[in-house]
Amino acid sequence: MARLQFKLEHTDPGSKARAGTITTDHGEIETPIFMPVGTVGSVKGVHAHELRDDVKAQIILGNTYHLYLRPGTEVLENAGGLHKFNGWQGPILTDSGGYQVYSLAHRRKIEEKGVTFQSHIDGSKHVFTPERAMDIQRSIGGDIIMAFDECPPHPCEYRYAKDSLGLTNRWLKRCVDHFQATPDKYGYTQNLFPIVQGSTFEDLRRASAETVASYDMPGNAIGGLSVGEKSDEMYRITELCCDILPAGKPRYLMGVGTPVNLLECIALGVDMFDCVLPTRNARHGMIYTRHGVMNIKNLKWKDDHSPIDEDGPCATSRYHTKAFLRHLIHSGEMLGGQLASIHNLSFFLWLVKEARTHIQSGDFARWKEEMVPKLQTRL
Repeated sequence: MARLQFKLEHTDPGSKARAGTITTDHGEIETPIFMPVGTVGSVKGVHAHELRDDVKAQIILGNTYHLYLRPGTEVLENAGGLHKFNGWQGPILTDSGGYQVYSLAHRRKIEEKGVTFQSHIDGSKHVFTPERAMDIQRSIGGDIIMAFDECPPHPCEYRYAKDSLGLTNRWLKRCVDHFQATPDKYGYTQNLFPIVQGSTFEDLRRASAETVASYDMPGNAIGGLSVGEKSDEMYRITELCCDILPAGKPRYLMGVGTPVNLLECIALGVDMFDCVLPTRNARHGMIYTRHGVMNIKNLKWKDDHSPIDEDGPCATSRYHTKAFLRHLIHSGEMLGGQLASIHNLSFFLWLVKEARTHIQSGDFARWKEEMVPKLQTRL
């Protein structure tokens, strides 16, 4: 058992892109990496063996808010943690529940002690404190667990963002103190990542990144972006944070994003990403490919019996046709969402692997400029 390690292996001469390897007790993660989101302990509609063999996922997420409500920490502890509960044997990252609480604006109350909120399931009241968030994540069994923070809305006034950041900083100290005072569970090392906040205000972001870096945790995250701001603002703040956060630690940009977002933020120095986009959009018929994006529900695909993506990264892309997938999605057949999700996740994992290959080759910046217009094409 050992604390998470990060080895920086290559940097791209034409950008700030990096390639490295994260080592956890559940295996290695080659960066840059995209992490499929498993909201209730599973990536919706995708088996663990499909994540491993078809999608080529290296790490997945578990959602603290949802897993706390169902099935509950007692069930997870009795199972021996989320790895044994859901059958995924690779690394797992758990979020702290802060973003879900943020999204329940009409159901929660933020105070110094923590957040009181109502369950979206039955209306029951619950309290998340920084200490409780650490305990719950330890019980879930994440290899990487996240600090409890407040994600300010966008847009927000400077005063609100400053006060919110002060609260997040105080909560961070409580998270670190409690995390360091409690043991790992299930016989492997758990690692805490702090989160940079500060909305789109540069001075707040700079101060937050410096505070986060000062804790010398195994890795660091950038939160509070992709919440409604323009892409240029997201890139500006991401670059500012990456320039401050230590180069020897992995940098995780939370909740981002589209294929273009991934490439642009890799170019700024981000190593880790997660987003519900590939699976959520898959269930509604949006399919991502290296040639562009298609809405498989459109009439033009009704009688198209060519593969979804004949050069695609997984069997789903190569052996199922556009017409068949359109039929499944239109019919409300569960298999449609499953196949589309496997395809989209495979594409996102292929994309970051290709980015890694071009960083290693030293031509990432040129390749990115060629790829971005293709990825923005509507097929």
